[in-house]
Amino acid sequence: MAVVVVESPAKAKTINKYLGSDYTVLASYGHVRDLPAKDGSVEPDAGFEMKWEVAPDSRKHVRAIAEALKSDDTLILATDPDREGEAISWHLKEALASSLKKGKTVRRVTFNAITKTAVTEAMAHPREVDMELVQAYLARRALDYLVGFNLSPVLWRKLPGARSAGRVQSVCLRLIVERELEIEAFRAREYWTVTATLATPRGQEYEARLTVLGGKKLDRYDLANETAAELAVQAVRSRDLTVKSVEAKPASRNPYPPFMTSTLQQEASRKLGMGAKACMSAAQRLYEAGHITYMRTDGIDMAPEAVMAARDAIRARFGAEYVPDSPRMYKNKAKNAQEAHECIRPTDMMLSPDKLKAEGEQRALYELIWKRTLASQMAAARLERTTVDIGSADGEVELRATGQVVLFDGFLKVYDEGRDDDGEENGARLPQIMRGEAAEKRAIAPEQHFTQPPPRYTEATLVKRMEELGIGRPSTYASIVTTIQDRDYVRKDKGRLIPEDKGRLVTAFLTNFFRRYVEYDFTADLENELDEISAGDRDYKEVLARFWRDFTAAIAETSDLRIGEVLEKIDDFLAPHLYPPRADGSDPRVCPTCGEGRLNLKTARSGGAFIGCSNYPACRYTRPISGPGGEDGASPDGRSLGEDPAGNPITLRAGRFGPYVQRGEATEENPKPDRASLPKGWSADGLTIERALMLLDLPRTIGPHPEDGATVEAGIGRYGPYVKHNATYANLPEVEEVFTIGMNRAMEVLAQKAARGGRAAGAAIAPLRELGAHPDGGPVQVMAGRYGPYIKWEKVNATLPKELTPEAVTMEEALALIAEKASKGGKGKARPKKAASGSAAKPAAKPARAAKARKVKGA
Repeated sequence: MAVVVVESPAKAKTINKYLGSDYTVLASYGHVRDLPAKDGSVEPDAGFEMKWEVAPDSRKHVRAIAEALKSDDTLILATDPDREGEAISWHLKEALASSLKKGKTVRRVTFNAITKTAVTEAMAHPREVDMELVQAYLARRALDYLVGFNLSPVLWRKLPGARSAGRVQSVCLRLIVERELEIEAFRAREYWTVTATLATPRGQEYEARLTVLGGKKLDRYDLANETAAELAVQAVRSRDLTVKSVEAKPASRNPYPPFMTSTLQQEASRKLGMGAKACMSAAQRLYEAGHITYMRTDGIDMAPEAVMAARDAIRARFGAEYVPDSPRMYKNKAKNAQEAHECIRPTDMMLSPDKLKAEGEQRALYELIWKRTLASQMAAARLERTTVDIGSADGEVELRATGQVVLFDGFLKVYDEGRDDDGEENGARLPQIMRGEAAEKRAIAPEQHFTQPPPRYTEATLVKRMEELGIGRPSTYASIVTTIQDRDYVRKDKGRLIPEDKGRLVTAFLTNFFRRYVEYDFTADLENELDEISAGDRDYKEVLARFWRDFTAAIAETSDLRIGEVLEKIDDFLAPHLYPPRADGSDPRVCPTCGEGRLNLKTARSGGAFIGCSNYPACRYTRPISGPGGEDGASPDGRSLGEDPAGNPITLRAGRFGPYVQRGEATEENPKPDRASLPKGWSADGLTIERALMLLDLPRTIGPHPEDGATVEAGIGRYGPYVKHNATYANLPEVEEVFTIGMNRAMEVLAQKAARGGRAAGAAIAPLRELGAHPDGGPVQVMAGRYGPYIKWEKVNATLPKELTPEAVTMEEALALIAEKASKGGKGKARPKKAASGSAAKPAAKPARAAKARKVKGA
């Protein structure tokens, strides 16, 4: 039998069903090796040698494959058909090198869909691992490692509070930050339009917009204010109107191409509200179940047999008139197509969504893919677009009405693409209008408008923009968008991506000191070079060497930078955001408290940044960098929310760490009045007096514990919401539960904490079992740990393998685990054996002294 290896158990199960008992199908569970997260994993001075290690979670999977190979002579690597899949196959081959000696055969197969036909065809045409694709992966992985491990420490040292930087994620973050700066710099411009409701001689109404005034065509801003608009209304009202022309033009709309990764993510966001990560997760499960083709692709072409199957499905479901005379062919327009993959489509065109054995997001996503695929091969929609011009006899005023009629719906019967930002549509249905007939005026109304700033990015529009710029690839879009949110550089509000202060600071720093590495063209050109490596047109080490030479020089230039210089540059870069114009026209950088100091950017000891007065410590004015009052309406001086029952004023204020509520004012008698920070997710703008008092009254008493009578309370601490009993703290999943939790739920949470190995501060953990005394002295115990049971002796903690249970493990097995752990230099060292009776144990020399002694002896 041959051993077939795929990435996931779901995929293994489906393929095993097709291959039968002649094959052993196992899962690698994704990548089995990675670069250790420490310095030196990539060595530029040694020809960019990369030190890989098998991940702890992957060792058992590699071991299982090695065991299977003992009785089988052939290893078939059937991982995904892209660069990442090729890399997994290469890693498996390298990790199993010791098991692949003695004449064993290694083959690589790929299939775009997990169907019996596709899998059988792939097995009949094996090949070798494509080293050009592997080298493209190695180059990308080395670049990401070198940037992350060399640029992130610069950020930590020069910009307190920053977490990390990435080769592509930082460019993506720059897109979001620059869009926000555009929005903040935007100044709305007023303009007016005039719309008339007209009627035909037969009494049918339609709407028309003023397009000509005073014999001159109106531009957008010609009616700049209400006065101009009213004059235009009077001009229309005072004249008789007739229909000057009616023009009906036939038009057609062709269907959209089938999905590739980026367009699938965009449509899933628009139509289903799914983020990029959720979309790809659902698509992965559909692919592994054999329902759709591979979901990471830049291709939009479809296999000929799939095109014919789609045409048959359209004919059977909608009729022959919906099938075009010849199949539709689509050509990819993306700047960089990754590998030549097929589009994302159903594997069985006749399997409609209502017959799919799946629920929730998978069913919804499948329906989207199914409809888009069928629509891409359907007949065009036929329309009739009508334009009617109505004017006065003297030519002073003219209005236009537009509309369209769908004569044949074609592909629109199945699918119409969503839009990110609605524009004006000429979709109104017009009545029958004849040239030369009178147009009766029913109503004439002016309407005020303001120009709108560019919209914030959604995940869909961000992916679209990255694709346009050639940044990232199908396999990276979802992880990039997720990473910048996970690191609190960006937050998502009502589907729109908004940069956090931390994200602005990182972008400002990189733009000022590493500008080349966050330039869109530079990143896109580097992606092109990686594609050229995969095509065999470039040497990957040459690409790495050139990048590393320039990058290390840029890093070296920042070595002498002082934090003060960095803050000054960022202060200037973000000035429009940090110091917006004041309503009274005064200098926005003058301190509002002392009136003398200048506001500037400062860093806190605990990390992060804030705005403070240059007269510190005489003036202690501070506020967050979000601006005076921030987006949520808090201010340093406080916004009154009301009073508590005792008559103390409750105010909402802005501090360096964000908005907070305060009871009363600071006085000599009470220098530190009650304060409470707003929890994450609470909007200061909508904060009420009731919510503020709930915060200020924390911690909240739940009641006496049923066993010992000690008070159980709920509160919000440094690590989030919690329940407390004596010295035991148990986290709560939601902030709101702090205010509603009862004793039963509190007991459940505390019991769960105890079951996970949680304990009171300072209390010793009770062992699960006592196995006896170690031969060198000291008890050997089985303990319950956060990551599972383990054996404890002295300072050695040895994890208990899954096949050994705490109840069944013997002393002999425990001693073997302890010895293995101690030999690897585990958590602490086993204490040395006691010296023989009558002799003194000589203490070991200190490392530095011992080294010095060796040096002298050698001299």
